[in-house]
Amino acid sequence: MGVRMERGEAWDRLAGTHTGIVTSLRADGQPVSVPMWFVVVDGAVHFRTLRDSFKARRLRRDPRVGFLVEGGERWAQLWAVHLTGTAVFVDDPVVVDRVEAALDAKYAGFRTERTAMADVTRSHYEQSSVVIRIDPEERIVSWDNARLGLT
Repeated sequence: MGVRMERGEAWDRLAGTHTGIVTSLRADGQPVSVPMWFVVVDGAVHFRTLRDSFKARRLRRDPRVGFLVEGGERWAQLWAVHLTGTAVFVDDPVVVDRVEAALDAKYAGFRTERTAMADVTRSHYEQSSVVIRIDPEERIVSWDNARLGLT
């Protein structure tokens, strides 16, 4: 019995997950993985980050990117979807607006009010941001140990 998900199921599982892990590469090739809120719009993963963040700088220099979502607590429940691809900085204002709206809808109940933040933190997050799309390679790695029926 296989544990691999069908492509559509993998994308559905990915889209329904709260937080993804984005991996970019430092100039020396060392990978850096960070948790990110994200949405799937037009069949691709999109996320927002500060325009001058280290993550954005790394992806401008080297657009190769990995993205992982996972779930399950027990081994028999573990599942994951991993894709690799190319990071693209989105400059189409229509797409940026759609992504922003999707992020707002998905995470509205999870945000911290800016007024509750310390001034320095609020100022940091009020900097200009960018939307980044991950254009995935064809191959998506996925598994769902629940398919083994071991609960």
